[in-house]
Amino acid sequence: MSSLGSAPAALSIGIDIGGTKTHLRALPDGGGEGRDLIVTSASWRQRDWDEDAEGLLALVGRLTGGAPVGAIGIGAHGCDDAEECKALETAVAARTSARVAVVNDAELMPLALGFPGQIGVVAGTGSIAVCRPAPDRMLLAGGWGWIVGDEGSAAALVRQAVRAVALHFDRGGDATEPLAAAILASLEVKAIPRLGSTLGQLRSAAEVGVHAVAVFAAAERGSLLANQVIREGGRMLAELAALLDARGAGASHVVAGGSVIVEQPSLWAAFVAGLGETAGHLTPHLFTGKPVEGACALARLQR
Repeated sequence: MSSLGSAPAALSIGIDIGGTKTHLRALPDGGGEGRDLIVTSASWRQRDWDEDAEGLLALVGRLTGGAPVGAIGIGAHGCDDAEECKALETAVAARTSARVAVVNDAELMPLALGFPGQIGVVAGTGSIAVCRPAPDRMLLAGGWGWIVGDEGSAAALVRQAVRAVALHFDRGGDATEPLAAAILASLEVKAIPRLGSTLGQLRSAAEVGVHAVAVFAAAERGSLLANQVIREGGRMLAELAALLDARGAGASHVVAGGSVIVEQPSLWAAFVAGLGETAGHLTPHLFTGKPVEGACALARLQR
């Protein structure tokens, strides 16, 4: 029999720290409806482990109202090796009695689907593949930024589309080709020779990535160039997972997610085809939920 003075059950907290927003979810021990808090990452993140730990725990307190917390699972964009994940984990753990675990945010998707330790592939504004074959061993491929990499991401698809259109013009093609027309219109290119410099004036992956819709629209209008860009983007995205497999990931599943691959079936189909060619023993899964679900699963693993 419980007494009137028994303490409330401790909460499990899942935190998804994205480049743009941070999503926190509190779940009661034993199940039940959770509570969510979403804030901009810029509103608290300082890129200093101690300051970020204090900022995160302040957000946890705001979410829970001071209720006891038993475990915290964190997926952090920008924690790109095991040492960085451990640094944030140590800083948070030093300031709370809760058990704490920190992983890269790409690791949240396999966790959400019940595949801990498997390969997570993000294809949104940028792209990256991550796997953790052992607690202290983290493997990454990609994530180098849209200028040189981020294969299959929104920004990289635009970069590859501009290259394809430029080559199309070099071969004597004209602006009636659907991808050429779509890219020129979307980027508001004032004259064809200004195509490359117009792209170069964009300052961030987000600014470039918004034009990816033009690539998919051109593909729907029958552009062979656009379909080739999408196929190559999906294949290169799959190759990121294959690279981790070759480096000893020891995985049998790949979970892909992110705004672009979720919203564009043609990119997902290209990824699946590419994975079949490069690492056919890996089973692909598309994650359409919210990454905070994986953070909550990580927190529950600490209980």
